[in-house]
Amino acid sequence: MHVHFVAIAGTGMGSLAGLLKSRGHEVTGSDEGVYPPMSTALERWGIPVGIGFAAENVTRRRPDLVVIGNAVRPDNPEARAAIDGGLQTSSFPDALYHHAIRGKHSVVVTGTHGKTTTTSLVATLLDACGRDPSLLVGGITANFDGSFRDGGGPEFVVEGDEYDTAFFDKTPKFLHYHPDTLVLTSIEFDHADIYRDLAHIEGAFRELVAGRRADATILAAAGSESIDRVVARAPCAVRRYGVEHAGAAIEARGLDATPEGTSFTLVEDGVEIGRGRIAAHGRINVENALAAIGVLRARGVPAGDVLAALPEWRGVRRRQEVRGEAGGVTVVDDFAHHPTAVRATLEALRARFPGRRLVAVFEPRSNTSRRAVFQQAYSTAFAGADHVVVQEVDDAPIYSAFGEVAERLDAGRLAAAIQARGTPAQACADVDAIVAHLGRFCAPGDVVVTLSNGSFGGIWDALLERLAAAAPASVDR
Repeated sequence: MHVHFVAIAGTGMGSLAGLLKSRGHEVTGSDEGVYPPMSTALERWGIPVGIGFAAENVTRRRPDLVVIGNAVRPDNPEARAAIDGGLQTSSFPDALYHHAIRGKHSVVVTGTHGKTTTTSLVATLLDACGRDPSLLVGGITANFDGSFRDGGGPEFVVEGDEYDTAFFDKTPKFLHYHPDTLVLTSIEFDHADIYRDLAHIEGAFRELVAGRRADATILAAAGSESIDRVVARAPCAVRRYGVEHAGAAIEARGLDATPEGTSFTLVEDGVEIGRGRIAAHGRINVENALAAIGVLRARGVPAGDVLAALPEWRGVRRRQEVRGEAGGVTVVDDFAHHPTAVRATLEALRARFPGRRLVAVFEPRSNTSRRAVFQQAYSTAFAGADHVVVQEVDDAPIYSAFGEVAERLDAGRLAAAIQARGTPAQACADVDAIVAHLGRFCAPGDVVVTLSNGSFGGIWDALLERLAAAAPASVDR
């Protein structure tokens, strides 16, 4: 089968393309703004990618299937040519289900935060425990050196997000994966371009929960009123998990952070099982580990085997990933952009690099973060940093399903609000200005973390080069 992907470089689209290529299908694709890690992954998998969209990409050689990504607009010439030309077309979620998940036990990880990490944890633990899972995740996992795995075991583990499916299907992606085991990590307001408010998002998750069969299992984080509301009428078993949360079926107690990671005591249904360790830091990552442990326990894997396998997990690209060190400064890359994720990432880095000055550099890039929706929330989210740099929002149009967006995040006002709370902060116009500022400001021992859901203009290499060339200085302190 020849499958062509329109907007192939998205994390989900690219991963499915790689999975189908590994099964022997001919795979081609096209996209704009292609950047690592997906660009290099597609090249490694031998998948040709055309830059830009053109009708001839699907008319010159008619593919057997054209998969259309959710970032594609109705007037995209390639998608239009495929649909108007009578080619078989599919959304990404439907293609994933029908060509990969169907026939397997579907394990779907959902939530506002922690999806990628938890999905990779579930697959890693299943593999280490001999279950040989299949996987599709929105990130490059260290354990599998990629974003997909085609296993022979019964489980297919997939990251399921609440964003809409395609321009011709506005239902949430996760509804298409028909989970047998469902994880709910968190529910907060996000994706302001397609959701009006928190109640609107809760409605999507409530529909997901309501559609489960009686023999399904839901693993849900404890301590969230939104999750409480969503699972209140679940038609199947619900197991809650949490850190130091009395009453949770799966609980972590006695957290202890070391340079190697975080250890904790696993408690299941009130009974202490033993100590476990995850090679990551922060409460949020322990919660992600608990969700993964809950999935394996629901699948019948002995608790002792799961705890023994836990240290084998080695993380995911762009999740607290050290990009390098220069001039004694460590540069870390993280995907966090929602205020809650920013706060949790800074907390985790405090535990990982105790006693070191922490510099947070934020790129508001998503349709939500570029708006003023979280203007106030961001002012407190950076409290865990010692210095904050915010890139100014550009004047490009911001997509919204509800009409024109007039308001934008004010980087200067955000920096002033952060500074008023006692943390030095500065707004910079672009990557060049940020790198110049950090080159003057940073000193040996500092940790710089970049926070963005995009390529951030390749800031990591530019910053490391500048730090390596700069003499030790503290001019801007």
